[in-house]
Amino acid sequence: MELAASTAGTVSTGKGRAVGALGGTFDPPHFGHLVGAQEVQTILGLERVLFVPSGVPPHKQGEPVTDVAHRVRMVELAIAGNPGFELCLADVERPGPSYTVDLVPILQATCGEDAELYFLVGGDSVGDLPLWREPAELLRRCRVVTFTRPGYPEPDLDQLERKVPGARGRISILRTPGVAVSSSELRSRVSQGLPIRYLVPQAVEDYIHEHGLYRGPS
Repeated sequence: MELAASTAGTVSTGKGRAVGALGGTFDPPHFGHLVGAQEVQTILGLERVLFVPSGVPPHKQGEPVTDVAHRVRMVELAIAGNPGFELCLADVERPGPSYTVDLVPILQATCGEDAELYFLVGGDSVGDLPLWREPAELLRRCRVVTFTRPGYPEPDLDQLERKVPGARGRISILRTPGVAVSSSELRSRVSQGLPIRYLVPQAVEDYIHEHGLYRGPS
């Protein structure tokens, strides 16, 4: 299902409320995350968007990941002042790898059984959905909304449907005025002494420099 950026309004969920959850490593959080979340919230009429930092990202095992306390604090700084955004520590407070299919029931309990949960995923990540843990069960437990990112092709729903039957009816593509930036690019820029101003909120930039994050190879 494709949703144009101009179709604002409240989603009919059958449950009365709609809540979004944007999970990620947030290493660091940037304007791409914020713009995508804001656009999805506005167009789908979400009550709020939960920002859910990953505790132990399974797809980054063996790779350096910034300490979770720093990542949580950067998310706090990034979303400060937006009453529609909320930090959620459900993933960092549970043990083990951060499998989304296991996280969703916890988020559902947090939101309440009367809420329809939408899991927000960047367009460059949803293509890997067939490789996620129990993707069919994940789609049964929640709807997935993916927002586009400049420089990346839109997800191929036909291909996803072939690999995960039922995916087409549970995944929506939302075109947003995204920002062509990634966390890995930002880490690289900091390590090279290049500016990241206007790519992340000022408070996040200040925190990165204050704590000496990303100064080594990334």
